[in-house]
Order: sequence, then structure tokens, then C-alpha cells
Amino acid sequence: MREAGKPVSAGDVTKALGADRKEIDKVFAELKKEGAIISPVRCKWAPAN
Repeated sequence: MREAGKPVSAGDVTKALGADRKEIDKVFAELKKEGAIISPVRCKWAPAN
């Protein structure tokens, strides 16, 4: 996310990492709970700090 320099979607992360979309969604949900990521734009995510 930091390397992109802009909010990214789960699909962007999936493509970049070659990971499963469901796994990315699980990790995003956990990071959101912890307050590590925020959603400044609908369906896009960015680091909280």
C-alpha cells in the first residue's frame, strides 16, 4: 500500500501478490479491526498512519 502511494483495492493487492482474494479479504478485515488500515475511498484501502 505504501509503495503504491495511493489507496488500493483488494483486487490490486491480489494481483500484486498473486494471492487468493478470500485470503486478502480476511487479512484486510483483521487489519481494519486493529486500526492498521483505513478506507478513505469506497473499496480502497490505505495505511492508517
